[in-house]
Amino acid sequence: MSTARAIERETATGQLAVNGLTVQVATPSGARTVVDDLSFTLQPGKTLCIAGESGSGKSMTALALMRLLPQPMARVAHGTALLGGRDILALPEAEMRRVRGRRLGMIFQEPMTSLNPVLSIGRQLGGAIAAHGGISAQEIGRRALELLDQVQIPEPARRLKQYPHELSGGMRQRVVIAMALAQNPQILIADEPTTALDVTVQAQILALIRKLQADLGISVIMITHDMGVVAEMADDVLVMQHGRMVEHRPVQAVFTSPAETYTQELLAAVPRLGEMTGTTEPKRALERQDAGQDRPKAAAPLVEVENLTVRFDIKGGILQRPVRRVHAVEGVSFVIKPGETLSLVGESGCGKSTTGKALLNLIPWQGDIRVSGRSTRKLGASAMRPILRDVQMIFQDPYASLDPRMRVGDLVAEPLLIHGLASGSELADRVAYLFGRVGLSPDQMRRYPHEFSGGQRQRICIARALSLSPKLIVADESVAALDVSIQAQVLDLLQDIQDETGIAYLFISHDMAVVEQISHRVAVMYMGRFVEMGSRAQIFENPQHDYTRKLMAAVPVADPSRPRRAFMEKAEDLPSPVHALDYTPPRHAPRDIGGGHLVWEAR
Repeated sequence: MSTARAIERETATGQLAVNGLTVQVATPSGARTVVDDLSFTLQPGKTLCIAGESGSGKSMTALALMRLLPQPMARVAHGTALLGGRDILALPEAEMRRVRGRRLGMIFQEPMTSLNPVLSIGRQLGGAIAAHGGISAQEIGRRALELLDQVQIPEPARRLKQYPHELSGGMRQRVVIAMALAQNPQILIADEPTTALDVTVQAQILALIRKLQADLGISVIMITHDMGVVAEMADDVLVMQHGRMVEHRPVQAVFTSPAETYTQELLAAVPRLGEMTGTTEPKRALERQDAGQDRPKAAAPLVEVENLTVRFDIKGGILQRPVRRVHAVEGVSFVIKPGETLSLVGESGCGKSTTGKALLNLIPWQGDIRVSGRSTRKLGASAMRPILRDVQMIFQDPYASLDPRMRVGDLVAEPLLIHGLASGSELADRVAYLFGRVGLSPDQMRRYPHEFSGGQRQRICIARALSLSPKLIVADESVAALDVSIQAQVLDLLQDIQDETGIAYLFISHDMAVVEQISHRVAVMYMGRFVEMGSRAQIFENPQHDYTRKLMAAVPVADPSRPRRAFMEKAEDLPSPVHALDYTPPRHAPRDIGGGHLVWEAR
């Protein structure tokens, strides 16, 4: 039987069969192939995970199947995608509109950019329900409530009246899933649906997709670079690299006996929770100790934080007076010693990033912060300048923190110029050294940020943070958006720099597996407070607080043989940190259970 006839026979059951898909994009030097001769079939009711690093062609494959490629910059050059015996790549646009939603639904990566900020949730969900017409306003309202209930959003009637900014990230993603399900599609394409979410919310969303798949009998194409998510979701795995299929096998076979070198490298780069059990130092520090070197012990703290409190007023009314207050951080205290990595972990909104910004005096705060023994409280910009030489920050999104109009060499040189530390040839030599230090070549200094990959841009941000030879770097989710192999390279780089210079890190993350590898000490935050703090071994091998255990239990494990987590009915999001102006937060006091392992309890 010919390949074409076999594909036609397979699609009679309603499955999707892609054959020879080739996608090209226009460049100044001519057409460039970004998806090259890709073929696969999606079995009814099954989940196919398309895995690979950024730039491998995963999302372009999804956009091509949905016929949403940005024309005329990108086009399908060749191939077919048969759904129900019809090639959806060759359908007229009017017919393809009837396929979208009804036959193919899509969940996009970033829910905040997928939702219109000026329209209510009910208005947007209603638009998705009524997209193909033939439904009354009353039926639209009933279906909208049904969809929000289906995706386990509490109080659905109230949520329909709210706007996207009033919902948490997990709730926004559930709204996007509801919109994708509005027309009861046969196939759901999920493009990195949990990348920007905390591990606990990610676990809820993955379990929700599995439940919906079982209840509705839909097939799923899951696009991800997280091999833990692949193990959690996939029936079959398609691994892509540079636009080509590297491997396509059942999930158990891919994880137990990967056939291709690239797949092996991808799996080897995945941080696994628990692999540091029985050790006291970060992963790279252990390698250094094997060589007979020990981490220097310093008695004097570099940073001392006492009773740090950050609150923001919410103004309203005609006179714009404070009406409510956000309790972002409440009474946090900690120290960081030279050469040490203290990690702050917790879900979005718990106060991690706010704590880091307070260290640099970027926001108003109360309490006391001392850097090298000097208090930074109420210091102006000029007085903070010498302290900022010692404390620098690496932000989460490297593209947003680099001026797209400036060459990257000038971006790295800028702090040196501001502080008057170098000029002329000395400045050029220093910038070239910094580029080499982070694994980039000096000839790349004249390029612009958009000419680099995500991992390279993060290296440029690290070079800029290192330009002033700081004593402390606040790394705010600095590897959260990176592929696992690039993430491993950046983490290795950060630890190599620490080994050589004795720099300290305040490492902010929600990824417990990454935190386990890089940390000396760990503080777990919940709703603006610490709930547990101790050494890496104390937190990961003997967690005492329920919330710490919850965070670790939610980490996706790259092992498909483990039982998949059960769905939690009506999982609530974090409570709100917004309170009335007269609200008095409860007092919390730490209990030392031994060896400096602190657990906070409400009093």
